[in-house]
Amino acid sequence: MSDVVIKRALLSVSDKSGLVELGQALAGHGVELVSTGGTAKALRDAGLDVKDISEVTGFPEMMDGRVKTLHPKVHGGLLAVRDNPEHAAAMAEHAIGAIDLVVVNLYPFEATVMRGAERDEIIENIDIGGPSMVRSSAKNHAYVTIVTDPADYDTLLAEMADGGATSLDFRKAMAAKAFAATAAYDSMISQWFGFADQQQLFPDFLAVNGKAPVTLRYGENPHQKAALYTPVGPHGRGIAQAEQVQGKELSYNNYNDADAALELCAEFKGGDPAVVIVKHANPCGVAQAGTMLEAWEAALACDSVSAFGGIVAVNQPLDGPTAEAICKIFTEVVVAPAADDAARAAFAGKKNLRLLLTGDLPDPRRGGLSVKPITGGLLVQSRDNGAITQEELKVVTEREPTEQELKDCLFAWTVARHVKSNAIVYAKDGATAGIGAGQMNRRDSSRIAAMKAAEAAEKYDWSQPKTVGSAVASDAFFPFADGLLAAAEAGATAIIQPGGSIRDDEVIEAANKAGLAMVFTGMRHFRH
Repeated sequence: MSDVVIKRALLSVSDKSGLVELGQALAGHGVELVSTGGTAKALRDAGLDVKDISEVTGFPEMMDGRVKTLHPKVHGGLLAVRDNPEHAAAMAEHAIGAIDLVVVNLYPFEATVMRGAERDEIIENIDIGGPSMVRSSAKNHAYVTIVTDPADYDTLLAEMADGGATSLDFRKAMAAKAFAATAAYDSMISQWFGFADQQQLFPDFLAVNGKAPVTLRYGENPHQKAALYTPVGPHGRGIAQAEQVQGKELSYNNYNDADAALELCAEFKGGDPAVVIVKHANPCGVAQAGTMLEAWEAALACDSVSAFGGIVAVNQPLDGPTAEAICKIFTEVVVAPAADDAARAAFAGKKNLRLLLTGDLPDPRRGGLSVKPITGGLLVQSRDNGAITQEELKVVTEREPTEQELKDCLFAWTVARHVKSNAIVYAKDGATAGIGAGQMNRRDSSRIAAMKAAEAAEKYDWSQPKTVGSAVASDAFFPFADGLLAAAEAGATAIIQPGGSIRDDEVIEAANKAGLAMVFTGMRHFRH
C-alpha cells in the first residue's frame, strides 16, 4: 500500500483556523465532507456541502455532544484493513463506508485550565471522541490520513495536488505526530488530576512532555545533539519564552547559563537595580546598587576574568549607559525584562551578542518539580524555593552581627543558593567580593573565593581585598572549623550558614576566638 486517494473526509476541530480554506480545497478535489457540530456549521456557513455525522451513524448527537463519533460506522470506517477480505465483507454487511482522511484537533483542555475555569468545566473539556478517532486513524495509517495540526493543512493539500492522494511516508509522519498529540493531551490531563485536583506531589505516574522542539546546533559538546522543548500544559515563562532581539542562535550552553542567570536575578525582583554575571551556570559576580551601571561595575569587579564570555542578567529594564559598559567586554547573552532604545542601539553594534527580553522575572518562590535523569530512572524533587528572613536567623556567637553585616549575610546567602556546591560566597555592601564554587571540600571553596578577591584587589589597585570586613555564606554547614578559619583569614567578620553539624560547638568556639559574628539559618541549599 502506498498512495491512497482521499474520497471521504471527517472533520471535527476545536481550533477552526484554516478550516474553511481546507474544506474548500478538499471539495475542489471532489472529497465528500463529513463533520460534527460547530465544525459542520462553519463549513456550511462557507457554502460547502457537508454531511452530519448522525447521517453516517444513524444516531443523533446526544448527551450534550458527549456521544457522537463513538460508533462502529465511524471507527469501522477508520480501522478497516481495506485489502482484508473479512474486513471488506464486514464493511459491506453493515454498510460501513471507508473514511480516508480525518482532521481532528482536541477540546481546549489546556486553555480551560489556564483561564482558571471551575472543575466541572475543566472535566467537560476532556475530549474522548477526538482522541479515539485520532488513535484509530493513526493506527490504520496504511489506509487513513490523520491530520491534527492546522499547520499541516498546506502540506496535506500539497500532497493531494497531483491526483488527490497522500503518500505512505506522509501518512506515517502524520501518524507519529498524532500519537504524540494524544500522548501530550493525556499527559496534561493526568498532571491536572494528580497535581491540581488531587494535590499529589508525586503521582503514581509522572508524565514529562514538551512540544515544538527547536533543534540546537549541538549539545554541551559538538558531538552531542540537542533540542529545546517547551512544556505542554500550564507553565511559567522564562528563557524559553523570551524574545530574542538580536544575535546568533542560542546554543544548549547559552540556554542553560541564561536560565541560571535569570533564576538568580529573579531573587531581586522588585528591588534596587541588580546585575548577575554567570559563567558555566555559576555566578561569578552579583551586585545591587542605586543605579544599574553601578551594579554592573560592582558585579564585574568581583571576577572580571570569569566574566569574559559570560551571561548577564538584570532585574530592571536595561538602559543605554549600562549596555555600553557591558559591550566593553565579550558577552555571550544579556537577559533583561526590557531594554530602552539607547540600550538596543548599543547592543546593535555587537551583532553576535544575544539580547533576550523576558517581559518579567519568574517568581523565585514558585512551586514545581525538578527532574534529573539517571541510569534506569528519574530523580524528582520539589524546587528549592525555601527562603529565610532576617527574623528567622539564629545568632550563635558571643558577638551579635551589625545591621550591615546582617544585610551582607542575607545577600551572600541569596547568591550562595545559586552556586554549585560546595559553595562559599563573600559579600560586602551589596556586592559579591569572592565566590568559590563546586569544590569537593568547603575549605578549598573558601580559599578559591579569597584568591579571586585578592586578584581583583590587585587588578583594580584597591588597598585591600573586599573580603576584608565582608560577610561569608556557606550553602551547607561547616563540618570542621577549617573552612570558617579560612574565611576569617580572608578578612570576613560575619558568617551565615545552616548549622546542624555534630561539630557545631567546635565551629562556634572557633568563631568566638576569631571575634566573628555567626548566624544559623537552619536551612541548607546544596546545588549539585
